[in-house]
Amino acid sequence: MSGKMGKYFLAIVPDEAICDEVTILKEQLRDSFGLKYALRSPPHITLKMPFVHNEKKEGELIKALEAYINNIKSFPLIIRGVGSFGSRVAFLKLRYPPELKVFQHGLVDFFKRRLKKNLELSDTNYYPHLTVAFKDFKKGQFEDVMAFVKDAKVKQSLQVHQVSLLKKVDGRWLRIADFQLTN
Repeated sequence: MSGKMGKYFLAIVPDEAICDEVTILKEQLRDSFGLKYALRSPPHITLKMPFVHNEKKEGELIKALEAYINNIKSFPLIIRGVGSFGSRVAFLKLRYPPELKVFQHGLVDFFKRRLKKNLELSDTNYYPHLTVAFKDFKKGQFEDVMAFVKDAKVKQSLQVHQVSLLKKVDGRWLRIADFQLTN
């Protein structure tokens, strides 16, 4: 018996103050433009795109990730500026050290070798960002949304001390485990 497959992803979830500021921006986008899809997950910077995993082996997944991530050093990030992927995704840009790309590439290799997960295009084309709106734009509103996000002028700095595993539960992404980085 194979067990039920769950959907997971790995991300940096900023501290509460930054999450609150970004969530308020997402709520303003919902109220002003009807954009609500981005509210289905906490503000985050994706490290490993959604993947499926046997829920019966969730504990093993968490232990394996913890063992790997506990050896990664903490690093700084700066949230400043806005960007987009075509006219489908609006995001906050990051300034980040090379350590983030090294960490993400290491995770891709770890997922492929240790967890036997397929390599995704997003794994090889990694562009760290913090999404504020995607998927539910109405025709002709993208430029107005981008101007709104630019006007919000979100500027934050953070030291990344942990990474979170999120799981899709009833259509929403919930944090189910946090992994500490070393100082």
